[in-house]
Amino acid sequence: MEKRTSNGITLDCVGLIPAAGRGTRLGEQSLSKEVLPLPDECGPPGEDRRVSDCLLEGFRRAGIEQVFWVIREGKWDIPRHYGDGRSRDMAFAWVMMDAPWGTPFSLDQAWPFIKDKTVALGFPDIQFRPLVVYARLLEQLRCSDADVMLAAFPADRPDKFDMLDIDGQGRVLEIQIKPPRTELQYCWANAVWKPAFSRYMHQFIQQALDEFDLSRHPEIYVGTVLQMAMAEGFRVEAVRFPEGRVLDLGTPEDFSRVAGFEAGTGGAT
Repeated sequence: MEKRTSNGITLDCVGLIPAAGRGTRLGEQSLSKEVLPLPDECGPPGEDRRVSDCLLEGFRRAGIEQVFWVIREGKWDIPRHYGDGRSRDMAFAWVMMDAPWGTPFSLDQAWPFIKDKTVALGFPDIQFRPLVVYARLLEQLRCSDADVMLAAFPADRPDKFDMLDIDGQGRVLEIQIKPPRTELQYCWANAVWKPAFSRYMHQFIQQALDEFDLSRHPEIYVGTVLQMAMAEGFRVEAVRFPEGRVLDLGTPEDFSRVAGFEAGTGGAT
């Protein structure tokens, strides 16, 4: 039985990484995008840095040691590179995806292992600063009645992210999913949540699998599930990082900007 604090958060937090996508926006690559090498100027000479290293370092700084990766067949180069996590003083487990209809379906593959845990969600192809984001989110979640805590960053390309309407107390009032235009200023890129939201998402996914013709249904995003949960009374809050930066390495153009991001001169898109 997991030990819980009075506000429903479990004392142990696990990382959850959806890595089952096909990475088609990047074009043909010899490796999965999650393990593509970063340019030499992104780290000390001789250091082999990969796309997912930023996320793993963020987890590590928050004391998150156990991480579940969700992958699909054909992406064996990811576990081949990262192994069982011991080289990072972490423990990695690998879960296979068999419901290819969007990120929430991939995440739900890990349901048997995370259902009683506090979860930290991270997207492996998103670079972010500061690296203490997850530590801050967990600290805020522990002293809050929120079910979900999001990291909010300034964004000048809202079409690449879910945009947030946040009130003065940090409560998320609305989520706009990749809007072409918006007056909202902050996007979310990282999240932590209590077991109640994992249960909600699991029930949502099971209902979707039973009731929808998913081959004809629009893609379901994590933001979609968050919107539904908020409508049913779940409390979603955000921690603003006004000086923070995010960069989605989803396209060749974005990937060309990663050296500038690492140097502190790019991001927020």
